Amino acid sequence: MPTTIATIRARVRQDLHDEDSSAYRWADAVLDRHINQTVRELSLVAPLEATASLTTTGGSREVSIATAAANRVAVEAVEYPTGRYPRSYARFSLWADTLTLLVDSLPAGTEPVTLYYTKLHTLDANGSTLPAAQEDMVAVGAAAYAALEWASFATNRVNVAGQDTWRHYLAWGQDRLAAFHQALAGLSRQRALKPVRLYAPAQPQPSQSTDWGP
Repeated sequence: MPTTIATIRARVRQDLHDEDSSAYRWADAVLDRHINQTVRELSLVAPLEATASLTTTGGSREVSIATAAANRVAVEAVEYPTGRYPRSYARFSLWADTLTLLVDSLPAGTEPVTLYYTKLHTLDANGSTLPAAQEDMVAVGAAAYAALEWASFATNRVNVAGQDTWRHYLAWGQDRLAAFHQALAGLSRQRALKPVRLYAPAQPQPSQSTDWGP
């Protein structure tokens, strides 16, 4: 069975000991908000790798990526022209949703371009793009945010579970949030060690001048 947001929500309720459906402390919509927040945080550290097929317009170096690369985090490389071996990667600049190919010759017409980019992960009613280990991280982070929000709300309010209940959720939430951030830091280190460059950096052109010795 695919993992969905309902699956993660159930894990969060288990962690929060909030599994009595007749008296939920947290509404589904509230937990989903914390889950989505956590997915976004994780995505900025370890985003999903993706590609998109674009086309040029004759006489222009500019290509719109507004639709093809929705929810992007970063553009990693642009293959142009396509179909070569080894692949040919073009230098580019990016401003808002417009990618400009920094190539000498203008595209003569409609030519294919392959975009290599990273984007936010998806976790919804249809499924998840997160690896299993990261799904567990999302559950931890979402439960932490839910506990901290409830502790803030319950401070100085009458609580049928006891006056110190909010303190318990505060301490528990802080501990879980620290664990989530520690896991994010680990992912960040792993990504820093992973070679992600798809192409060799451009080498400076050899000097065309003559160096005369003394």
